[in-house]
Amino acid sequence: MKVEQMYTGCLAEAAYYIESNGEVAIVDPLREPEPYIEKAAAAGAKIKYILETHFHADFVSGHLDLAAKTGATIVFGPTAQPGYAALVAKDDEELQLGDIKIKVLHTPGHTMESCCFLVKDENDKDYGVITGDTLFIGDVGRPDLAIKGNVTQEVLAGYLYDSLHNKILTLSDDVIVFPGHGAGSACGKNMSKETTDSLGNQKRTNYALQAKTREEFIDKVLTGLVTPPQYFPKNAVLNKMGYGKIDDVYEKGMKALSPLEFKTAAEETGALILDIRAAQEFCKGFISNSWNIGLDGSFASWAGTLITDLDQPILLMGEESKMKEAITRLSRVGYDNTLGYLKGGIEAWVNEGNTTETITSISAAEFAETFSNNPEIKVIDSRKKSEYDSEHVVGVTNFPLDFVHQNLAELNKNQKYYIHCAGGYRSMVLASILKSRGFNNLVDIAGGFKAIKDTGKFTLTDYVCPTTLL
Repeated sequence: MKVEQMYTGCLAEAAYYIESNGEVAIVDPLREPEPYIEKAAAAGAKIKYILETHFHADFVSGHLDLAAKTGATIVFGPTAQPGYAALVAKDDEELQLGDIKIKVLHTPGHTMESCCFLVKDENDKDYGVITGDTLFIGDVGRPDLAIKGNVTQEVLAGYLYDSLHNKILTLSDDVIVFPGHGAGSACGKNMSKETTDSLGNQKRTNYALQAKTREEFIDKVLTGLVTPPQYFPKNAVLNKMGYGKIDDVYEKGMKALSPLEFKTAAEETGALILDIRAAQEFCKGFISNSWNIGLDGSFASWAGTLITDLDQPILLMGEESKMKEAITRLSRVGYDNTLGYLKGGIEAWVNEGNTTETITSISAAEFAETFSNNPEIKVIDSRKKSEYDSEHVVGVTNFPLDFVHQNLAELNKNQKYYIHCAGGYRSMVLASILKSRGFNNLVDIAGGFKAIKDTGKFTLTDYVCPTTLL
């Protein structure tokens, strides 16, 4: 028997490969099916089941393409109502996989159809439990994403308490917990960087499992939740009702366009030009109105957070060898309308006589000198509120990148703004969006808060400053 976690850092998501005696089950696969098909083929095994813990909100699962290419059966837990052929298993139903069994445990709470999969070894001993978004390492699933009718977040949190205590915590302490996500995912608020653990250790250390009563648990898990990214409910619908083939997405997106073709496509379709280069490359020269979301960071989740229409036409700019990866990562969060990329990159654009724009980027030391001479300058801290609240520069205002579209009216196009984040990634994303909206007096602070703090020249506080950006 083999149980292997296939972890993807960009989305902080864990899929699982389970193999026994020539048969394979894949749990919560990402959009592209090839890695799972190739892995099974290399082992001389056949994919029999594709197990889905729930209708995911934070990514588009690859169950449909994988099933179409392998003939495997898609399996959901009780109450799921998918818009395509699938086995909706009964609670406690056991699936035979080679010499082992996988038991379906219905665990409503994160969503009503949520389930966990208990892996039993060749001797029928409980080996590990794949918990999806029911139980994480250090946390539990958020119960505010599947609110509908009379099913409030309080009701869901109560169901989650019951599921954990009746189905999961009754298992032996030596059972391994295989969660659906790790630190960095928006599906929880306190997830560990560790991606597996023993159930016994989670019973002792997971804050949510320390609650003495159902009411205390509900209060603990609902306190401190932040608004989920706007693409979450849209991805949940795709996972429930279906979506297009990934091969069609590649065929449409992997088109190398000349500068003229690229410009024409942008004008005729209203496409968003998405520049996937690193921040310090982007700022030196970019196409007007383009956004910078670097492929070297949490590209997919930021694209999903900031691009509000899943059908938005997208044109890519950056290193040609990375275009398929960019298209793949966009498709993982439901953006299937990539129309092509600029052949030859920014050099080809310039060589054809097209103009570029720039954004000024300065070092933390340069910023320190500017700030000391004029502490009244307007400085934007683009980190999340929780990061800002923990520590920030006195006099600096929080303007989280997550909510740039909602809070744009707080800014003045005639004002000069200095922008920083934690390390330099998000500040350039924000600067590029503001630039596309007509803000021309922008200065990025390279290295972000870490570099600013390392200068030792700023007063830091966890007090929330009553400052304004206008």
